[in-house]
Amino acid sequence: MGEIALRIYNHFYPSHIFYSGSYDRFRGKPFADDWGFTLNSRGFKDKEFLEKKEDEYRLIGIGDSFSFGVVPYEYNYLTLVESKLKLINSNIELLNMGIPSIGPKDYFSVFVNEGLELQPDMVLLSFFIGNDFYESKKRKPYESSFVASFFHYMINLRHKYQDENIHGNARYCDHCPSFDHEQYLKIEFDRSSIYLPENKDLLQRLDNALYYLKQIRKICEQHNIKLVVAIIPDELQINNKLLRDVKEAYYPDIDIDKLEMTRPNTLLSNELDKLNINNIDLYDYFSNSPQQLYRPRDTHWNIAGNQLAAIAIERYISKIVHLD
Repeated sequence: MGEIALRIYNHFYPSHIFYSGSYDRFRGKPFADDWGFTLNSRGFKDKEFLEKKEDEYRLIGIGDSFSFGVVPYEYNYLTLVESKLKLINSNIELLNMGIPSIGPKDYFSVFVNEGLELQPDMVLLSFFIGNDFYESKKRKPYESSFVASFFHYMINLRHKYQDENIHGNARYCDHCPSFDHEQYLKIEFDRSSIYLPENKDLLQRLDNALYYLKQIRKICEQHNIKLVVAIIPDELQINNKLLRDVKEAYYPDIDIDKLEMTRPNTLLSNELDKLNINNIDLYDYFSNSPQQLYRPRDTHWNIAGNQLAAIAIERYISKIVHLD
């Protein structure tokens, strides 16, 4: 009876607690409140998407929770990129279509199902090294049961759920951690196998991701749309203390200098170059910054991280496209 009741409830009031293969699982609810900002009617963290003007240059930003943003709307890097580009040309618009907890396959689906109809001149796709090489939404054993999923959420994740994406009207805290130390180390460890020496599995994961990026490129070419991929580094690649903590906890027998921390970025960027897909690796910017760029024990950028990303991306776009 509990299983039936939860399935009926989820049918009318869909919840991210229960498994779904759709990219809508973690999508924002239309008009929901996020740090005091109202999501638009499509559930995206942006103003309402209006009909494209005749003289408008339109970009759409596709990505996961980095694009959706854990910071307030006005500090999100896509919002800031748009503001910077508008200083060059006031007729530029960037629509944020980020949805938390999606990956390359879903980026393709979002673009085809919802992005094309917005008539973009450019697609800005954000690829997160931390988990975009992994198959998204792989069903966990307990997720076959709605009752088991509900109790798993209540017992383990109620106050620490990694993919909780709507923050309500709460006050944003840029320096408040989201996870305890051990839990955060486990999150980063789960993503760390791609840095292990001679990890052949990474090549297969790269091929899988590139398949969908190629499909996006093909459609962009058919519609005369420019494609730019922004490669987002994981904090484990930037924060040396975090790297040492993960190594000590999970890789005590591996020499830290033998971990190939930039190999995923290099492989991806090189393949994108071969495909003539414009790309910018933000690792180069983040690794040279003295600032704290990620929220404490969170996996996402803080306000400073979003600002740095916006500067780098705006400069790159301005270099490859004549916008004035």
